[in-house]
Amino acid sequence: MLETIFTPLQIILGILLGTSILLQARGAGLGATFGGEGNVYRTKRGIEKRLFQASIVLAIFFFGIALANAVL
Repeated sequence: MLETIFTPLQIILGILLGTSILLQARGAGLGATFGGEGNVYRTKRGIEKRLFQASIVLAIFFFGIALANAVL
């Protein structure tokens, strides 16, 4: 019963996690991704910070669902 819920949820979380990681563009920042200068080190702000935090949350949820799916 729970496997029918966890498997599609794990697929959706995997897609969202992969997308959020790919959007981070190897730490260059979204400004450098779309043609801005990325040569200066700076802190994450705005959408970059939210995307980084979302990646962490999605990774935690993905790991938890994968663990629950394996145990049950």
